[in-house]
Parts: sequence; C-alpha cells; structure tokens
Amino acid sequence: MTNRREFLKKAGMTAAAAGPAMLAAPHVRAQAPIRWRLQTYAGPALAEHVIKPAIDSFNKIADGQMEIELYTADQLVPTGELFRAMQAGTIDAVQSDDDSMNSPVDIKVFGGYFPFASRYSLDVPTLFHQYGLNEIWREAYDEVGVKWLSAGSWDPCNFATNKPLNSLEDLKGLRIFTFATAGQFLSRFGVVPVTLPWEDVQVAMQTGEIDGIAWSGITEDYTVGWADVTKYFLTNNISGAWCGSFFANADRWAEVPDNLKELFMLTMDSSHYYRQHWYWGGEAKLRVEGTKLELTTIPEAEWKTVEAEALKFWDETAQISPRCAKVVDILKKYRDTMEKAGPPYRYT
Repeated sequence: MTNRREFLKKAGMTAAAAGPAMLAAPHVRAQAPIRWRLQTYAGPALAEHVIKPAIDSFNKIADGQMEIELYTADQLVPTGELFRAMQAGTIDAVQSDDDSMNSPVDIKVFGGYFPFASRYSLDVPTLFHQYGLNEIWREAYDEVGVKWLSAGSWDPCNFATNKPLNSLEDLKGLRIFTFATAGQFLSRFGVVPVTLPWEDVQVAMQTGEIDGIAWSGITEDYTVGWADVTKYFLTNNISGAWCGSFFANADRWAEVPDNLKELFMLTMDSSHYYRQHWYWGGEAKLRVEGTKLELTTIPEAEWKTVEAEALKFWDETAQISPRCAKVVDILKKYRDTMEKAGPPYRYT
C-alpha cells in the first residue's frame, strides 16, 4: 500500500520532471472578448434608468468574455435609421420600439404607443408571453433577417404642454412631439404631429417650435428635463404603456455562445423588471408630490370618445395585413378578458 510519504515523494518527482516541459510549452493567448455596440432610442438621462444598469450587470457577469458598449439616442445613427444600421451590422443590437426605428415590418405600427392597446404596464408582457405576440414578433423579424429578442413596457403616453388641456377642443392645432403611430391617431383630434431628434425636444419647447410633448409619462418628463420647459400635465393618456423590444443583428447573435445568450436574456428581463417598478412608482409619486407641472384632466365622458375612435383605428390597422389582423384580434380578446375580469384588471 502506498503511504502518504511515498505519494508525496512521487508527486514531487513527477512535478519536477514536468517542469521543463511546462516551461517550454507555447503561450496560449486568451480568446479576445466579443464586443458589441448597442444603441438605445432613449437619451442619456433616461438611459441611466431604462438600460444602463442591465448592460453594466451583463458586462460584469460576462467577466471579459463579452463586452457591450452602450450608446444613447442618435449617438451613432439617427433613431429612425436604427433598424437599417443593425441589419447592416453597423451596430450590433438595439433597444427601441418598432415604430421609432422604422422597422420594415407590418407590425411596426403596434410598437411605441398603439392607442389604448394597454391600460397598465403589465399588459404588455402578458400579451407577449400569454397571448401569442412573442411568436408573431419573432416571425416578422425573422423575415427581414433581424433577431427579435424580447419585448417590455415603459410608461404611459400623456401630454406635457405649455397650455392647459381641459377639453378635446384644446388639442386642436397643437404642435406635439410624439411617435409616428400615436401622431397619426392624434391628428384625428386636430393635433399636428412633429418629428424631432430626441435631444432637440427641450430646445424646441423653449423656442416655441412645438407646443407640447406626447412621448412619455410624468416620470420621464421630470427625469429628462421636459418638466422644466412645460407647465401642464394631462392625466388622461392614449396608452397605458409603451411597447418596445431588444433586437440584434442575426449574424452577430449567432456568434454568441449559448451561456452568454442566456445571460443577455436574463439581463433584459432585469431591465424590463426595473422599468416596471420605476415607472409605476414614479408616475404616482410625481403626480402627488411633483411641483413643476400643474395637472389637468379632460372629463372621462369626453375622453371616452377618444377611446371609441381608437377602436375604429384598430379595425383600420387590421386591414394592413393578415398578421396585423391577427394582432388586433388578440388585442380585442385581451381587452374583453380584462373587462370581464373586472377590478383590479379593469375599472369601469
């Protein structure tokens, strides 16, 4: 039987014999980390909340295997060119809604703020995970060679303006910075939609180029400085939650090892979760404790006409394609389910 002393002696001799060979072995360089450039449609102040914590976590846990460089709105390419830049490989990944980045897919109309598609922020992940939108979005982007990864919700779509809004009549003629689809819908009530680079919005309010903003809820108004250049906040909204996603260049995504893909998906989930509670708490707290914006409300009975018009807008959107019709059917089913479920899912 080999005793402990003999074992140690043999081990020492083996190590000594191996020493020269080990020293003579060629140096193997560690594999260079995968490097990505990801651009969000959010500006710098907003990105600090809606994506930077998740990217920082990913880079930390990836431990040198992969590193994502984060760029904010229009920093590398204009927001309206995000899709093409990602598809071409100029950037590797994007956080945006389909509408803002001008995706060449029929369902882009549902990105951002599709009118009255959601009442609460939880409606968006529920629609994607439980009502089939995940599969529809994946199919649509596979057709154009981009990897759609995950959808999440942000804040509601309210108005921040320099004049009080107390009736639908007050909307007429207002030049409002908003999303393409939201603007198309709001034009039915006399709103003049305006498109600007994100970083120019504050100056446009100061110079009078625009009269207001319908791009966010009150949390963003305070966070990015828009509450400093507007006076009034309309509590009515045309959508309870923004809908947007993470996307990646398909070839670049295919190059990522499975463990890092899983890590990226988990950090996206953490980003979705953070936004849920940050916006939910922020919207309520700033309505109650905020001092910069005066709250106004259009009477509920009058606002119901806006919601009724939205349902007509849904039916018109369904005519775009069979896939859009399928999404509208899902939205109608979901709306019906929530209304029948009653409080707290829907209050009449």
